[in-house]
Amino acid sequence: MSTPQATSRPSVWRSIRAVAWSFLGIRKSSEFKEDLAKVSPFHVIGVGIAGAFVLVLGLVALVNWVVAK
Repeated sequence: MSTPQATSRPSVWRSIRAVAWSFLGIRKSSEFKEDLAKVSPFHVIGVGIAGAFVLVLGLVALVNWVVAK
């Protein structure tokens, strides 16, 4: 009788964490390898695009706030 292996479904939350760490440029090698096994490429692409969009909007808002003063 074989033992059932725990299948880990790709998690959006794990993708968000992986992209956030990538934006900072800080990541352990072991965590990176674990992320490769447990995240969906589609989640990473979506979260990356959304994160870049939020970053750009935040920078535009910051610049408008500083220039307005």
